[in-house]
Amino acid sequence: MSSHARWLIFIVLLSAFCIWVATPPEFKGVQTEACSALDGADPGNLKCSENLEIDTNGDGIHEFVLNITQSLGLDLVGGLRVLLQADISAENFTPEDLNETANNVSRRVNALGLTEATVQVQGRDRILVELPGVRDPAQAIATIQQTALLEFVDFGGLSNQVRSFVGNEIVTSEQVELRKNTVLAEGEADPLADRRAHPVSGLPFPTVMTGAGLQAASAVLSPPQGTGSPEWMINFEIKEEFQDIFGSFTRDRIGEPMAIVLDGEVLSAPIIQAQLSTGGVITGQFTEDEANTLALQLRSGALPIPLRIESTQEVGATLGQESVRLSVQAGVVGVIVVLAFMLIYYRLPGVAADLALVVFIFLNIAVFKLLPVTLTLPAITGFLISIGTAVDGNILIFERIKEELRAGLPLEAALKAGFDRAWTSIRDSNLSTIIICGILFMFGQTPGASIVAGFAVTLAIGLVLNLFTAVIVTRTFLYILVGLFRSAVANNRAILGA
Repeated sequence: MSSHARWLIFIVLLSAFCIWVATPPEFKGVQTEACSALDGADPGNLKCSENLEIDTNGDGIHEFVLNITQSLGLDLVGGLRVLLQADISAENFTPEDLNETANNVSRRVNALGLTEATVQVQGRDRILVELPGVRDPAQAIATIQQTALLEFVDFGGLSNQVRSFVGNEIVTSEQVELRKNTVLAEGEADPLADRRAHPVSGLPFPTVMTGAGLQAASAVLSPPQGTGSPEWMINFEIKEEFQDIFGSFTRDRIGEPMAIVLDGEVLSAPIIQAQLSTGGVITGQFTEDEANTLALQLRSGALPIPLRIESTQEVGATLGQESVRLSVQAGVVGVIVVLAFMLIYYRLPGVAADLALVVFIFLNIAVFKLLPVTLTLPAITGFLISIGTAVDGNILIFERIKEELRAGLPLEAALKAGFDRAWTSIRDSNLSTIIICGILFMFGQTPGASIVAGFAVTLAIGLVLNLFTAVIVTRTFLYILVGLFRSAVANNRAILGA
């Protein structure tokens, strides 16, 4: 079997898999949809996720599960738009503080899996957040708004009273400092007034270190101890610049309690057993979801500015559906025109190019669903542009083959020279555009510019796949077709467009 026949078998199998991923059939098993319209429409109208559980032996035990997901952006699937207002006077923070708060909010929503969430500063004291395809708006809002002020508090002198403070709110020196900049509404009571102070001195509990000193935080299960079941806790690491402060405190307070306080509530108050310089654990009878959410908030950093919800708006998908319809219509027309041009102008090589382009399209769609890539209108635009680059590669190859044939080279030598000499041009042009995509992606990480990142991602994926389809797939199809019609090609070079 020739190498081209082996490549053909591989391409056919790969294409079949991509078509299956792009349009999953009703398999023997259970297919569930995990996306619903936020405007109250029938969830079946917005298929954006399918979980295929395959029962291979008919005994009800699903031995293989493949999650196929297509994430859609706010402009296509709807979602939630949240306007956040700084909870303190604009004179008490700088524009840099507001930008840092927006960056922290962006990290939080991206960690929730909302890869195309848009976070942008509006005016002097507002942040706009757009969350596509949100399934639990309450949880998303709580995660965004939560200040996650973590404090390690000195509980010295409370050895016999520690239990009475766990689960209750206390007032700390850090909370008092932050509250100085907060403007209370008329008639609003100070939330620190009802919190417990130190029972001996009557003063706020001294804060040793805040969550700003954390390097990393992750939810883990505690090792099993005896017959007790493991519990969820948060492992944390301390930044190098805070290690001396925290290490010195824990070294001098061995045998004394230290409280771990989140937004004023005492989670736990363990006894310091040894010097802790680089990190430790936070316990508090967490559930798995609570531990993961807390770790996420701590990793994302405390918000420099406390935020309150100014307004929320659920965005329906009606406009998105119309945009999808028009985009798909334009894309289909464009692809048909390109296929027709390649077939008419290049004839037999055009057939190979058209087949390769169809494979290219299904490859892209499969990659989008398997990664998954969040599709917005700019992302779809990037995909359509990549189709044009795929055609460019084929044109370079075919024009080179025509030049070699006109120079008098035999058919086999002309085909080989065409692919070999066009490869460097295809490689260099695609790599230069991929570099530009990388720059666009980096700029797209700033708040409010995520749609630029979506465009860069889909275009870069198309360019990478084009390096495979424009050379390997087109070459395989062309050699197979030339082999099937060798006598006709030998007698009439016009079939090759020459």
